[in-house]
Amino acid sequence: MDLEQQLQKLTYPQKQRLAYIDFKLLFVGYVTRAEIVSHFEKGLSSATRDINLYKELCPNNMVYDAKEKKYFQSENFKPLVKHDPRKTLVKLANQITDGFDAIGDTTFPIETPSVLNIPDIFIVAKLVQAIMNNNAVSVIYTSLSSGSGARELVPHSIVDNGLRWHLRAYDRKSKSFRDFVLTRITKVTIIKQTPLPEEDKLEDHQWMRMVPLQIIPHPKNVKHPTAIKLDFGMVNGVLEINVRAAMAGYLLRRWNVDCTEDANLGGSEYQLYLQNSQTLYGAENLAIAPGYKAK
Repeated sequence: MDLEQQLQKLTYPQKQRLAYIDFKLLFVGYVTRAEIVSHFEKGLSSATRDINLYKELCPNNMVYDAKEKKYFQSENFKPLVKHDPRKTLVKLANQITDGFDAIGDTTFPIETPSVLNIPDIFIVAKLVQAIMNNNAVSVIYTSLSSGSGARELVPHSIVDNGLRWHLRAYDRKSKSFRDFVLTRITKVTIIKQTPLPEEDKLEDHQWMRMVPLQIIPHPKNVKHPTAIKLDFGMVNGVLEINVRAAMAGYLLRRWNVDCTEDANLGGSEYQLYLQNSQTLYGAENLAIAPGYKAK
């Protein structure tokens, strides 16, 4: 029986306790019986059984130091639990636990930049309700160009563009799919009626279309391209990603990707270059893509 099959036979609480042990070993370097007892409010004998089970599943992962009464990470340590780097960093930085870690009773030295704009959670909740139940909404929205006013929208997705949260929705006023900044929505009323076929998410062609981007170190602005290749995990010097056409402009702006044909944007902020800018043909929201000019 392989390790995966053994894990599937365990109860949910057992998996949580094993994940706690694994997390402590990986990120702190050690774990103690007392910590397991305190975290799960279990007896010492129960903590001993969990440690023995962990040792049975991963016999080479930890070494006991009788003097310090701690189980230390061994040189041959291999995590029992898979830890997605992006999700784990977000959890550590924000002290968010999913029950399969040691966050909460341990403070980790990881920080993130302050968030400047935070949407109203009750506005978000109403919009999520509308999306989940395939309803339209009436909102009060304040735009930079026309100020505050009522709009009827048919929302289908809530999106983080890297700087702020947007609502992707069909706008009945302009009869088109658009992005609406969540913090500019101040009132939401759900309209319990079935949207029209042309208002359906599948008709949002900019959303449904995936654009393949090939991003490389900037050929003129970067002295040591290997550093950039390491930053972005490039393979053969290229970062290949697929992004929704509706989101391409946001991504390219966020990372200051030079989208000119001849890589002629100067300045140290432009460390990346889009080598297949022709792939953007027909995509919208590209006015914010650095240097891009539609043909």
